[in-house]
Amino acid sequence: MTVPTHPVSTPRYDSAKVDVSVLGEPLKLPFSGKTAKNRFLKAAMTERQATWDQHQVEKRGVATESLVHLYDAWGHGGFGIILSGNLVVNPTDLEAAGNTILAKDLVGDGRVEEFKKVVKAAQSDGSLFIVQISHAGRQVTENIQPHPVSASDVKLDDRMGMSFAKPTPLTAEGIKDVVERFANTAEYCYQAGADGVQLHGAHGYLLAQFLAPSTNKRTDQYGGSLENRSRIIFEIIEAIKARVPSDFSISIKLNSTEFQEGGFSTEDCKLLCAKLESVGVDWIELSGGTYEEIRFYNDDDEVTEKRESTKKREAFFLKFSEQIRPALTKTRIYVTGGFRTAEGMVNAIESHATEGIGLGRPAAEEPDLPKKILSGQALAAVKTLIDPKDFGTGNVAAGTAMRQIGEKRTPTLNTADKAHMEQFQNRVGEWFGELGAKAKEGVVPAGYPVLKLSA
Repeated sequence: MTVPTHPVSTPRYDSAKVDVSVLGEPLKLPFSGKTAKNRFLKAAMTERQATWDQHQVEKRGVATESLVHLYDAWGHGGFGIILSGNLVVNPTDLEAAGNTILAKDLVGDGRVEEFKKVVKAAQSDGSLFIVQISHAGRQVTENIQPHPVSASDVKLDDRMGMSFAKPTPLTAEGIKDVVERFANTAEYCYQAGADGVQLHGAHGYLLAQFLAPSTNKRTDQYGGSLENRSRIIFEIIEAIKARVPSDFSISIKLNSTEFQEGGFSTEDCKLLCAKLESVGVDWIELSGGTYEEIRFYNDDDEVTEKRESTKKREAFFLKFSEQIRPALTKTRIYVTGGFRTAEGMVNAIESHATEGIGLGRPAAEEPDLPKKILSGQALAAVKTLIDPKDFGTGNVAAGTAMRQIGEKRTPTLNTADKAHMEQFQNRVGEWFGELGAKAKEGVVPAGYPVLKLSA
């Protein structure tokens, strides 16, 4: 396959020439026995390319040819592990319209067979394919779910043009249903041929809502102490293990910190990670932040203009992973967020801050970045013209590039190219106008903007 990508000559972040062999070393996962062929992880990004129907739930969330094309690109991009965007366990509690869904309500319609095509594409060149499974909880827009559930009734403030309804606290029976949904979805992923699942316990979604004292005000066995707040996670892991063989990998994504008062703390994360190892969690991906405090950048330095003293620690969450990793002896640690140069990636592994390198937005527009780095063709990601603190623009740019790749549109968005960025910004302005007009009509569209670039 010809992977849609950017020329090596594209402007890139500065990186010292380093020996990248450590990035190419295999990594064995301790409990499933599976082996990632190298240290690169394609991190989860919301693709929003599955089918969508605002009114007929049964028509939502089926994998499309566009998704197959996208994962085929990553499948040939040189990743050790490819992680899907969040696949949801309940057809009404979505991260966004266009999410892929494998839920117990909706599996008799051939959707597992359609998802198998995505799995095979991702695994086509030896990558492990792990499915991130998720429930939005309170973090679902009101126009999709006007009656959300959560650990407690703490409302998410409206932000970034999105409005959220006040959630209803899950009852004991409701929690049992959520546990069952996660387990069923994991089993469907196994049936589709995936190598494992990752529980999404970060970025403010349902499991993170249970973990954080700021959103978990319960006084029953699911609230209060860390043991209680994390109980739902261990019940899910136990239920998954009852449905799949031991070589099916179970992992989790956690916030290493939430940057807000009452949030899930680094010390909580360290204690939780040790307990997760005791129940056979293969690997833990550390990230951080929520919708309320988005912090996918480095406080100490701009990503684009680092002091020499900080270049070696370019990822956003390394200082937290360094505190957490000593709690683990078997479970592997991956860190996602902020990696841009081979120098920074190599130093992160050699300093034992992480064992794997998660790439998100750089892999959206350049799906073969690991292959370029491992072959010596490039030492860094393209030097984006988007401000690293502008999460909204970066998110839409990544989604737009993913849509282009899925739909086989060329050229694909190059955020280091001024002409491309001008066309992108003009299109995004039009797109927001289209969204506003549809909102007035009560229409909920799916997906990122269609962008046709002139060469």
